[in-house]
Amino acid sequence: MGAQKKFLILAMLMALAFVAFSTTTPYEDNTQTTSLRGVSRLLASPRVDVSMKCDKYPRMCRVRGSPGPDCCNKKCVNVSKDRFNCGKCGKRCKYSEICCKGKCVNPRSDRKNCGSCNNKCKKGSSCVYGMCSYA
Repeated sequence: MGAQKKFLILAMLMALAFVAFSTTTPYEDNTQTTSLRGVSRLLASPRVDVSMKCDKYPRMCRVRGSPGPDCCNKKCVNVSKDRFNCGKCGKRCKYSEICCKGKCVNPRSDRKNCGSCNNKCKKGSSCVYGMCSYA
């Protein structure tokens, strides 16, 4: 019975030590936020000012991982696919349309872009509800 008590106490001490050492990290940031006013409590972190905009540095839109190679309204976009800048900056497609190769098209009825861009219907078939030869 004495050995079991010793083993139980040893296991509890090891668990306590594990919890105590796992909660502290050697790279803790000791900076504290003084106010949460204007910042979400969940995302309370220092604000970073992004000074690089594509209107001043247009080459930044051509970097790998960029949303697109073109700069519209200080944002990198792809004018051949973007609904809000279709073909040129500021040209918006209607609600039911998508941007394919810089043109606003309705994918529910367009034979060359049926359902999505570059989905062509076969000759003699029509595009209805975004599907070729629906009826």
